Amino acid sequence: MISKLKVITVAVAPCMMLFSSCGSGTGKQSGDSTEVNTDAGYTSIFNGKDLRGWDGDTVHWSAENGILTGEITPEKPLLHNTYIIWQGGQPGDFELKLQFRITSGGNSGINYRSEKKEGSTYALKGYQADIDGANRYSGQNFDEEGRTTLAYRGQRVTVPESNVAIHEGIKHNAWAAVQVTETLGEAEALLSVIKNNEWNEYLLVAKGNRLQHYINGTLMSDVTDNDTVNRRLKGWLGLQIHSGPPMKVEFKDIQLKQ
Repeated sequence: MISKLKVITVAVAPCMMLFSSCGSGTGKQSGDSTEVNTDAGYTSIFNGKDLRGWDGDTVHWSAENGILTGEITPEKPLLHNTYIIWQGGQPGDFELKLQFRITSGGNSGINYRSEKKEGSTYALKGYQADIDGANRYSGQNFDEEGRTTLAYRGQRVTVPESNVAIHEGIKHNAWAAVQVTETLGEAEALLSVIKNNEWNEYLLVAKGNRLQHYINGTLMSDVTDNDTVNRRLKGWLGLQIHSGPPMKVEFKDIQLKQ
């Protein structure tokens, strides 16, 4: 996640869901009427012991006791965002669920359907499920090194076909062409679902051009990306540490269903 200053928008209009959505566990999701079940078909992609199967900056990433940890310390500062990248493929349609915990000043995210950034080591650009310790952005959909914000927390949106260059389409760190079609719940109610300094479950559902982010079983953002110029239908999966002051982000129980 790059540094952001954002205001949640409220322009809404009702819409119909395009197809069934998926969430964590079984039951109705807040802001969504679809019954979901994610108990079967997942494969663990982190062995809980070491970084085997992942590639990244081992100065800032480590693994032990079932936890994959990214950390910045005064002794080990970080000048540029860095990622630990899963080496098992470039998923297209998938569900990813994991547990995360982040310190109050932390800044992180889960990148997916991403490309490797040329000229940089362990850097990705693509869709990102945001995570931050202050929970200003957690749950939103951010196009890292691309169109910037696609959906703030609490928004169901459609991204139309693009007819402008990237630098022309970004306004106030968001993609200006995005059409908000529905809200997913009251802002305070959605925020209350996320637990500070505790373990939370993230579920990402990518199916075709539809991208859904759930935290603790609640749908936080829902993007239908019709922008055939800038969208991606498959790509690298990685976890981010954002450059900045000391912080720690932890991940465990990382499971993928393709």
